[in-house]
Amino acid sequence: MNPVIGLDISKGQSEGQAFLDKSKPYGKTFRFHHTVEGLQQLLSKVTEIQQNTGIPPLIIMESTGHYHQAIVQFLEEQEIVFLVVNPLISYQAKKSSLHKVKTDAVDAYQLCELYYKEEFEDHKRRGVLLLNLRHLTRQRDALTHMYVQAQLHLQAALDQVFPQYRGTFGDLYSKVSLLLLKEFPTSKDILESGEAKLAKRVACLCPTARRAGLVSERSVS
Repeated sequence: MNPVIGLDISKGQSEGQAFLDKSKPYGKTFRFHHTVEGLQQLLSKVTEIQQNTGIPPLIIMESTGHYHQAIVQFLEEQEIVFLVVNPLISYQAKKSSLHKVKTDAVDAYQLCELYYKEEFEDHKRRGVLLLNLRHLTRQRDALTHMYVQAQLHLQAALDQVFPQYRGTFGDLYSKVSLLLLKEFPTSKDILESGEAKLAKRVACLCPTARRAGLVSERSVS
């Protein structure tokens, strides 16, 4: 016996179909909501299949963005083996299937058939650490996008109020450049400060100059 449960996942609920073995569907499709009570219904179905076959069933589902994450976390906690397949793989299988009607019940059924047809790894699954890593990667991409947008906004503001500042430093966004701009935000401030004061302030802000002992904080205080 090689039991499996196919889940067609949508927003807030899923449709499931169990197979005891290849070409041996078990009972009718079942539906559960993505709530504590609904996930317990799924666990009851897993227990029922295991009692009938003596083997815990594998859960197979499509990757659906974030809709399947709650189920994945629940299966991880219950130590139930599951398989998340690429939607392109299941789509190709559906195209070759005789079932042309698009329903959640049919999709869950076809996922079970796909499991027996393909040679999947026994324990291929997405762990919590991998999911967290993917989440952190997306957060990093979002922060990088925000950083780039902030740079563009700063450039646009400088072009209007201090156009001569761009090009003064090799890296406009270096620590020395930004700190100096914070202290002298306009061309008027630069002119009034004088060249000598600016030179000392730049030397003080520059880490290389401080490490070389060319200037100290006291010298410009």
